[in-house]
Amino acid sequence: MTTEIRRHERVDVADVLRGFAVMAIIMLHSIEHFNFYSFPDASGQSEWLNFADRAVWDGLFFIFAGKAYAIFALLFGFSFFIQHDNQRMRGRDFRLRFCWRLILLLLIGQVNAAFFTGEVLVLYALVGFVLVVTCRLSTRTLVILSAICLLQPVCLWQLLRACADSSYEIMRLDTSAYWGATFAAQSSAGFWETVRVNLIEGQLASLAWAWDHGRVFQTVGLFIAGMLIGRQGWFKRAELSRWGVVLAVALCGFFPLYGLNNMVGRYITNPNILTPLGIILSSLANLCFMLVLVSGVIFAYYSTRRVGRILDLLRPYGRMSMTNYVTQGIIGSALFYHWGFFLQIGITGSELIGIGIFLVQYAVCCVWVRRHSHGPLEWLWKKATWLEFPFARRNAA
Repeated sequence: MTTEIRRHERVDVADVLRGFAVMAIIMLHSIEHFNFYSFPDASGQSEWLNFADRAVWDGLFFIFAGKAYAIFALLFGFSFFIQHDNQRMRGRDFRLRFCWRLILLLLIGQVNAAFFTGEVLVLYALVGFVLVVTCRLSTRTLVILSAICLLQPVCLWQLLRACADSSYEIMRLDTSAYWGATFAAQSSAGFWETVRVNLIEGQLASLAWAWDHGRVFQTVGLFIAGMLIGRQGWFKRAELSRWGVVLAVALCGFFPLYGLNNMVGRYITNPNILTPLGIILSSLANLCFMLVLVSGVIFAYYSTRRVGRILDLLRPYGRMSMTNYVTQGIIGSALFYHWGFFLQIGITGSELIGIGIFLVQYAVCCVWVRRHSHGPLEWLWKKATWLEFPFARRNAA
């Protein structure tokens, strides 16, 4: 008599959220010219085009900046839980295998970083080891750890020190030389020199920026929160009422946090207080708005059949989220950097290009998923994850 192998079914709404997040990322990266902030002189533009540029920039940053990556991070923790729990139900310990999976992710991130300095896979690979360390802790302990990280403990410590001691100066990493080198390469260098600069100065600048702006602790907190969502089964239709509470709390939290973040600069002039306070407020405001987006998508997906079918169109794009994310960086750098087409185009035009990239990627995804269960990079990552090593045989049930 054979024993049935239990495993978690694929969660469709998680794929929808992945698709939504990666779509939002391409919308933002396009108007940023993929971290190459070089734009043509707008003084000769018509008033309506200047207005459109400002509306597109402000609108997209308000809705998606700091939120799309947060959704991506939340789902990374959720995916870890699914993989870890699937192996647990088979009597296997997934932790060491996941460490190898993170090393593979680091290599994939380096490929992405060779083209695009603002990528996050390297950060995810480095921070992801936290999941291995914490995955067997109690739910209560994980909630506390996630909350501490999301409250930005380093910034909170700096803020308290600066308030108590007027002579205290916060430590900031000076990355101006690194960003200057990447901008120079993007502006004038050939392909191989751009790759070299991106992998050295670009990576140092990106990781230092993530530390200075609270992204490291935020990512840890979101990874753990995503793992908790998986553990509690919150992405199931039956848990919809919980997301109603999340939506209410997030809405109540966002507006005062967003307002305070825009007001404190009028009343506080000490940068050693203002800087960490701004990071705390903006990080928490982005977290609240991200939860509004996530809970809104989940409500729409489960509550209204017609809207659910529309959102379900994002599922193929979400199933190939890593492939789409990496190829976005390659396409964007080829379009906007000096080694490629070196397009000098305004914000509205850049957004139209971003929409075009999304539509092409989406069409490819729709064709690909009809014949394959994973995207190309997802398939390679999965196959390489399960390469046989001595530790795999020892951990096998």
